Amino acid sequence: MKHSAVLKQHAAKFLVLTCLALPLLSQSQTAENPAQKIPATPDMSQDQIRDLIREAAEKDMQNEKKQRDYTYIQREEEHKLDGKDQVKSSESKTYEIMVLYEEPVRKLIARDDKPLSENDTRKEDEKVQKIIERRKNESDNDRQKRLEKQNKEQEDGRQFVKEIADAYNFRFVGEENIEGRKASVIDADPRPGYEPRMKDAKFLPKFHFRVWLDETEKQWVKLDIQCIDTVSVGLFLLRLHKGSSIQLEQVRVNDEVWLPRDVMLKLDARLALLKGVNISEDVTFRDYKKFRTDTKILTIGEAQEQH
Repeated sequence: MKHSAVLKQHAAKFLVLTCLALPLLSQSQTAENPAQKIPATPDMSQDQIRDLIREAAEKDMQNEKKQRDYTYIQREEEHKLDGKDQVKSSESKTYEIMVLYEEPVRKLIARDDKPLSENDTRKEDEKVQKIIERRKNESDNDRQKRLEKQNKEQEDGRQFVKEIADAYNFRFVGEENIEGRKASVIDADPRPGYEPRMKDAKFLPKFHFRVWLDETEKQWVKLDIQCIDTVSVGLFLLRLHKGSSIQLEQVRVNDEVWLPRDVMLKLDARLALLKGVNISEDVTFRDYKKFRTDTKILTIGEAQEQH
């Protein structure tokens, strides 16, 4: 069970890495400078699309940053599959995502759509309590280091995304109406002769993706990433097989941000010499609520004293 979780974590990373291309396409203009709007059309050249991506690279973390201002419910449903991709077993977990000291924290609230027992609920509360205590007593130096680590991870993401422009050839496919909004559909295929600069970027030629862009706001609405060749990491450490995929959908929240609504992962992989895993997973997000920055975070003891 432990090895399976590790495998899923590593393999999903390389699928999700390609998702970093999305915000670049989606945030290609700002409201302050509408003259920079460039619609996705059949007349759009490769250089125009690449310029759009490069120009948007500095804004690719805006949605992720804004998501940290929201609490929401996240439900994960995992299906274990047999060799014919038929479901052998299923389980689900539901989490409450809360914002504690500028970071999202997951609290398990249900298994297989049934509320946790009183004992398990207490354990989850204790986990959250430990995080509150740790952050509450965090020194200025430790907080600075934590934030610097976050900033470095974001910058690494930006640099990775910049490589998307060079790693793919882009093609306008057409238009689709998604929930009453017009979206442009763009395909990205690995570009022959691409030479990666970043270590993780060497996996990009192993993936193809299609993105749906809201034509009014240039935000990505849907994404479909397909693994088109075996991805090997390290010396027999991880093998992500052809056919693994991830599909994502976003929704506009509070007229200010686009946030995840559904993520569907199909994973066929093997870690080291261990038995491989073949799973599908559906993650849904709902009940987004903006977290008030002036809200005081109380420990369990403090909350009890107020009642």
